[in-house]
Amino acid sequence: MPPETYTPPPAPEDATEASRIYLLPNSLTAGNLFFGFLAILRCIQANNSTEAALVAEHFSQAVWFILLAIICDALDGRVARLGNRESLFGKEFDSIADVVSFGVAPALMTLFLILAPTEKYPFFLQTGWLIAFVYLLCAGIRLARFNVLTHPLLEPPKALLQSKDFIGLPVPAAAGMIASLVLVLNTFDLRGWALLLPPLLFAISILMVSNIAYPSFKAVTWQTHTRFHTFIIIVIAVGVAFTFREFFFALLFLSYISYGPARYFYRKRLRKS
Repeated sequence: MPPETYTPPPAPEDATEASRIYLLPNSLTAGNLFFGFLAILRCIQANNSTEAALVAEHFSQAVWFILLAIICDALDGRVARLGNRESLFGKEFDSIADVVSFGVAPALMTLFLILAPTEKYPFFLQTGWLIAFVYLLCAGIRLARFNVLTHPLLEPPKALLQSKDFIGLPVPAAAGMIASLVLVLNTFDLRGWALLLPPLLFAISILMVSNIAYPSFKAVTWQTHTRFHTFIIIVIAVGVAFTFREFFFALLFLSYISYGPARYFYRKRLRKS
């Protein structure tokens, strides 16, 4: 079950019930962890390679592995809820996988990308190390905070029960933004612009531990219906995504990340007026 929005599960009867491993949802979580491991491996190989073409190939593969991990993370919770197979073990396992796939992998990817452009500027290199760790720290804090707030033996805050949104930027969306932007830089040979990644990484880190609400899309299920023109727009968007996939994912995640603060300040302005 992905650590995103809160659905109060029944309190487990004992440790055996809480640690029960359900095959399908936990297999998807294992897939999330597997793709995160492959992404880290490709980042290390890219950092150790000397051929520019090989470096670009390794980074591109790392990006797609992170995106595949996001897909697994999006499906494991839905599969668990669909079959009523949620457990405390699944939630904890999912958080551990998320730290690897959406915490360590994007941090290493950003760090290795800025190594080459900053070899002559040690200050920027040291700053990159620090910001990469801050990103990893905020990702871990967000996941741990969710596990505490949604523990079945603790009473959750009323705001969490009344809202269907994420509280703070979801960790998969943060990783998707970094990975998709790296894909754009790598595809169009713009790696010199990688120095822009640390400020973005820092901003994303702040959003992850903020109280800004983000849409969860949890209400979208197999029974969700839509209007005809909306369905056509979705089909067209999928076609555009396939054709311009290098740009599409970056624009998609950027739009999602920007939507949260934009809505927050808009509502704040309305309340003041």
